[in-house]
Amino acid sequence: MSSSPPLLLLSLSFLLLLLLPFSAISAPVTLQLSRHPLPSHPDPLHRLASLASASALRASLLKNRHRHASPRPSRSPLFPHSYGGYSLTLAFGTPPQQIPLLLDTGSHLTWVPCTSSYQCRRCSSPSATPITPFLPKSSASTRLVGCRNPRCLWIHSPDLLLSRCPACNSTSADGCPATACPPYAIIYGSGSTAGLLMLETLALPGRTVPDVTVGCSVFSERQPAGVAGFGRGAPSLPSQLGLKRFSYCLISRRYDDDAAESGTVVLDPAKEDSSDGLRFTTFLNNPAAGADEGSPFSVYYYIGMREIAVGGKKVRVPRSALVPSPSGDGGAIVDSGTTFTYMAPPVFEPVLAAFVDRVAHRYNRSADMEARTGLRPCFALPPDATEVDLPELTFRFKGGAEMRLPLENYFVFAGADRAAVCLTIVSDGDGTASSDVAGGPAIILGNFQQQDYYMVYDLEKGRLGFRRQSCLGS
Repeated sequence: MSSSPPLLLLSLSFLLLLLLPFSAISAPVTLQLSRHPLPSHPDPLHRLASLASASALRASLLKNRHRHASPRPSRSPLFPHSYGGYSLTLAFGTPPQQIPLLLDTGSHLTWVPCTSSYQCRRCSSPSATPITPFLPKSSASTRLVGCRNPRCLWIHSPDLLLSRCPACNSTSADGCPATACPPYAIIYGSGSTAGLLMLETLALPGRTVPDVTVGCSVFSERQPAGVAGFGRGAPSLPSQLGLKRFSYCLISRRYDDDAAESGTVVLDPAKEDSSDGLRFTTFLNNPAAGADEGSPFSVYYYIGMREIAVGGKKVRVPRSALVPSPSGDGGAIVDSGTTFTYMAPPVFEPVLAAFVDRVAHRYNRSADMEARTGLRPCFALPPDATEVDLPELTFRFKGGAEMRLPLENYFVFAGADRAAVCLTIVSDGDGTASSDVAGGPAIILGNFQQQDYYMVYDLEKGRLGFRRQSCLGS
């Protein structure tokens, strides 16, 4: 009589899979891109408030180590979305089907809207351009991930598989394909999605990559596009493709409504160093990630934030906020899927106070705009103002790298006739600083702050490189 394999066998199978050679990309890959439509709102303040709210909600979920709802729980142009993300198009299936996906360095599972029965509740995609799902029945290479396939362990715990996978005598590498890996459910700051894991062919120019693990999502909420997971971890595209590095350059959000302009993402770009104008800082590991294999902290790209300066003066923030603690709290991550940078109250309140102090006697705060946008501080501008004089925001990292942000990367005009400017950093709490940094990263560097920066994720050397440049047509 057959019985469920012991946990040891599952663990050994998983390790064996990790040791198998991935199909590494040996040269930069250029991918075709299609424009993802931008839904709009007649009130610009409503849109700004929505972005602030979505950024804060995503931050709260990135910080929550139990945010998953499941049982356990090339070069391509990029376009900004009205809900804060940037998308690229990937081609899955045989023959290939073009699917627009959001670039997300804060998650590792790649998933696509899937099947002709795909449902998306409260999605913002315009009715004139409906969501085009991936159709497994139209692909000759689609296979479900089996219940005992080691890749199922990428999203589920061994204990769950032992209890839910039936006995199987098959020695197939598919891992009992007749019984699918249990469904997944993932919650993001802007919505959620659920479906089944499948193996599919990824078509790249001049070559194809077989058996890429992709989520086939049959239901989503507020997710009008799928997600390309570029975070850390085995399920991520960089890991599955064996990338040594990847880079992206996010165009300014001033081009949101210009379909002719785009940025780029490059798979395995040519090696670059400081002589190319890049500044580097080393990726850090969250101490809690090693103790908890299911910890989402292992997915994030932690970087060593050393100081924050406003107007050239160092802001006094608790050191505990800048360095991940043994429990996993604190530290800074870089995330392409978050719009406005998040700072926990112990970091944000001193930064806010520094801006208010540096701007004193120049502009008055606008309580009305702060209430309407959810951003603070907002400063009222005189009607005849032809230019804005605000202090510089600088992030300083371990290793000497320094990111001196241009004004348009951390302030935004708000109201009719540019009546005010607001700081595009979000926080939570009651507005009072405390010495505590509860739950996850204290700083999440969002994509609004990364506009017109060339960002290189050097996976081979474990470091992040960046330089300021125009991303138009890059």
